Amino acid sequence: MKSAVIKTGGKQYFVKEGDKVKVEKLPVAAGKKTSFPEVLLTSTDKITKVGTPLVKGAVVEAKVLKHGRHAKVTGVKMKAKKRYCRLFGHKQHYTEIAITKIKTQ
Repeated sequence: MKSAVIKTGGKQYFVKEGDKVKVEKLPVAAGKKTSFPEVLLTSTDKITKVGTPLVKGAVVEAKVLKHGRHAKVTGVKMKAKKRYCRLFGHKQHYTEIAITKIKTQ
């Protein structure tokens, strides 16, 4: 089975064909196809190629399933003995993709 390590949104993801992955928000509409040319590693049953830093000719193709937001993460800012306390929350946007094909040379 083919697998790869791709880089998108400043993060690295280990993916296989048929996987569903939540990555940082992409500017692609749901239902459209996209590709990731920044492939750091490819692997099949017999051969593993490690890029320096990228693997030449390798491309990972994916289909965008949906866009969404993760669960809320909350935090607190507090200054002791100053009566200062602030709550804050954040919901990060994501894009869910399905890996369709891993092309290697």
